[in-house]
Parts: sequence; C-alpha cells; structure tokens
Amino acid sequence: MASASVRPAAVAGLFYPADPRVLHAQIGDLIGAAMAADRSSRPPKAIVVPHAGYLYSGPVAASGYAAIAPLRGHVSRVVLLGPAHRMAVRGFAIPAAQAFATPFGEVPVSRDDWLALQRRADVVVDDRPHALEHSLEVQLPFLQMVLDGFRLVPILVGDASAEAVASLLGELWGGEETLIVISSDLSHYHPYLHARQCDQATVRQILALDDHILDDQACGARPINGLMRVAAQRGLTPHLLDLRNSGDTAGDRSRVVGYASLSFDEAGAHDDNVRH
Repeated sequence: MASASVRPAAVAGLFYPADPRVLHAQIGDLIGAAMAADRSSRPPKAIVVPHAGYLYSGPVAASGYAAIAPLRGHVSRVVLLGPAHRMAVRGFAIPAAQAFATPFGEVPVSRDDWLALQRRADVVVDDRPHALEHSLEVQLPFLQMVLDGFRLVPILVGDASAEAVASLLGELWGGEETLIVISSDLSHYHPYLHARQCDQATVRQILALDDHILDDQACGARPINGLMRVAAQRGLTPHLLDLRNSGDTAGDRSRVVGYASLSFDEAGAHDDNVRH
C-alpha cells in the first residue's frame, strides 16, 4: 500500500536531532570517541547495531559505524533489516516509497532490489509499517555520515524464520559493494545487573553463531538469527565491539534496555534511541 514516493523522517527531533548541524556534530563526536577506542583490524561485511534514541544507544551504535568507516568509497549498497515495532508484519515488508528522508537529505531505495524482492511470496510492499518505525530510520544518519552516496534496501522483519531471513540475505549478499546492517536492541526493562547477565549470555550466543536467539533476548532476534545462519554458512567471524545498556549511558538503572554492536567479517575481505 503506497502513501508517498519519499518516506519522511518520523523520529527526527525525538530519537535524534532534527537540525542537521546539531545532528552532524553529535554523530561526529560519537564516532570520534568510538574510533579512539576501536581495536578492530578488518572492515566488516555485516554489523549489528542498536536503534534507541542517540542519548541512550548512540555511543554503542557508533562503535559499529566506526568499524565500517574504512569502507567509505567501497560500499554503495546497504541492506538494512530491523524489527517492526508499530505494526505486525507477516514475513518481510518493504516500502512503496522510493527514498527515505533524514535531516541530511534523501537516501534512495535500490530500485532493482525493490523489484526483485517482490518475487518472493513472503515479501509485501506496504508503507504503513514503515511510516512511524524507528528501527531503520535511526541508522540512516550514521550511514550518511560514514559512507558516500549509497542505495538502500530497507526491510522490516516480522514473523520470519531464521531460514527465511538467511534465504533473503543470501539473495541480497552481493560483494564488497554491499554492507549488511541488522538493527536490534537487546533485553528490555530489567534491573541493571540482571540485564547485564542476560545481555552477556545473548552476546555469547551470537559470538558462537547460535541462531536460536529469542524475542525477549533481542527485539531484532529474527534478523540476527538469519544473519548468524548465513555467517556460519559463509565462514564469517563475529566480534563484539561494545556492550552496554541505558543504565550506563543515561543513568537510570532500575529498568534498562540493553545495547550491543557486533561486526561480522569475511576471511580475505578488503583490508584497505526513547530507549528502544
């Protein structure tokens, strides 16, 4: 169901600044701090990053985007998957809109991929679940900061199995020009110490490529599980970049939301938040 050719920014001014100058300065500071702490050596093929308001998850997300900064000039296509918070989705939902707007400008949807995905029986074209969804939108200003111009493949994941997600990612995998981004927070609204234990256990599963993450462990469990299945098939290696929660970044530790950034790299690869 179409509504507009351009999907307008829905959470600018809420999850992140609407003023492009303020937004540029904030993301620049976050990525600069993450780069100062970066220990990674190989740019990733895929990343998992959180999607809360920048006050809460921005420092953690920045570690994922700092890891892909060396890919500027190489990546021209971003496959972005995240959970649908606002509306139930059967399988996968892609928008009818052909661009996503942010305070930095419009990001074009990859038309060829948009058309190809419609051949799948588990993909629906519908602007409605995308209209107010933040899980994809909050990633776009980061991507616009660290990459040159790129085409976007925006996909909301509903009740899709790990096998279905892996199949979809396999079709979209591409080469060095393609980056896979999975948008997901971890546990929600546990006390601080309990959340840390839960999230550490979830990260251990991801690092072991155990594709049985449950929905209460991560709101993006389904796209994460699909990525892990493909990572195991293709020999990707996962790395933890950062693991914190809103009690670390925003103070209140009574009911926190967990955040992690992870990277997945390929052998022989090119070496040249509003709390949830």
